[in-house]
Amino acid sequence: MLGTLVLSLCAAFSAHAQAVGTYTPYSIYGVGDLSQPGTAYNKSMGGVGVALRNNMFINVMNPASVTARDSLSFMADFSLYGDNKVFKQAGVTSASNTFNINDLTMSFPLWHNTAMMVGIMPYSDTGFGYSFDYTDPNIIGHTGNITYSATGMGSLYRGFAAFGFKVFRNLSLGAQWNFYFGNIEKTYYTTFNDASYNSIKNGTSAKLSGHSARFGLQFEQPLSSRLSLGIGATYTTAAKLSGTMESSRFSAGTAASDTLYYKLDNLGKDATVSLAGEMAFGITLKNTNKWMAELDYSRSDWTKSGLDGTRGFTASKAFAATVTDAIRFGFEFIPNRNDVRYYFNTAAYRIGAYHKNEYYLLNGKKVASTGITLGVTLPIYLDGLAGYNGVTLGVDFGQRGAVSGEMIRERYINFSIGVNLFDIWFRKHQYL
Repeated sequence: MLGTLVLSLCAAFSAHAQAVGTYTPYSIYGVGDLSQPGTAYNKSMGGVGVALRNNMFINVMNPASVTARDSLSFMADFSLYGDNKVFKQAGVTSASNTFNINDLTMSFPLWHNTAMMVGIMPYSDTGFGYSFDYTDPNIIGHTGNITYSATGMGSLYRGFAAFGFKVFRNLSLGAQWNFYFGNIEKTYYTTFNDASYNSIKNGTSAKLSGHSARFGLQFEQPLSSRLSLGIGATYTTAAKLSGTMESSRFSAGTAASDTLYYKLDNLGKDATVSLAGEMAFGITLKNTNKWMAELDYSRSDWTKSGLDGTRGFTASKAFAATVTDAIRFGFEFIPNRNDVRYYFNTAAYRIGAYHKNEYYLLNGKKVASTGITLGVTLPIYLDGLAGYNGVTLGVDFGQRGAVSGEMIRERYINFSIGVNLFDIWFRKHQYL
């Protein structure tokens, strides 16, 4: 259905958009629009992090990375995310803006060579609103004008707890438990202007939850006194969704009001739906405290997720689940971390790029997202911890879809703002 629509977004949507995590017509399918991975730190480098080890930041992309830390250090990360899009289809242009919390994460040591991190962040967001008028004269000639409209909103969140330990000096392993939860509501209206006909309201309301596990490893091999090569890999299991899917159809008007249909499905019993598992691999080359480059690849197979044909997830026959994959690149450069004269020489500057195929096909065609990211972390000097605390600013310039066939093109400029905090636990104070 999405491909046959002409966008009819207007300024009135602006207030509605602020109540949802994203706005995109593509979020009509499945569990919505999957969130860009990572914290503001990861986002500013194209979303890399599978092989990344940094003792000054929390890296949520691989549970094995939690062991990259200073002894007795406590770290926390909090970030916000702004989503700004411009849509175009068939000569119609519109825009949306949303702003939401991206993550809240903490990391701390447990005992020798082991550590843990816990946090919460969005997994996917649903936010759409469109309408069109029926133009078939054989229909409106008898009934008068008919308008079809649809709205959707909701989010899935991912809470997680990860544990990592060093097996050897250069090898770290990690395991993570993920808990997904949230609500998604979609409503569709068929409105007759002629009061002698009843209008119809269809809707679904999903309350979802699920569990998965992620396993990761990282290996870092020194090549010289300052240069090192790192590899990383993660595997995330599929998450079978449980909860309820409430479906209803109501007729309302001057003629009569009636419940035409109502059904409550128990997911896992009446229908089986899953979030796809994922495999990811990364390689990084690092010059300690100077620069770092990383290349990541990830792949998820959604063809067996059960989204197709399941009430509340399938938008129309135009959509079909498929295999999603992504390739990401990130580069970080620090002019001089120990510079005492020029503050901006101590900042970390980042650039990244990515190309991702979405987890659905539209009329049999792939929907791809391509973007370039820029970012900087400005250090904050607190309690003698030079550069360990900081504010990260990131921007993502990208495009999804195209102005061709029945697709909608999205061009976006997304902003992320993150704060990373660092402290030392159980530090002995000396008194003279």
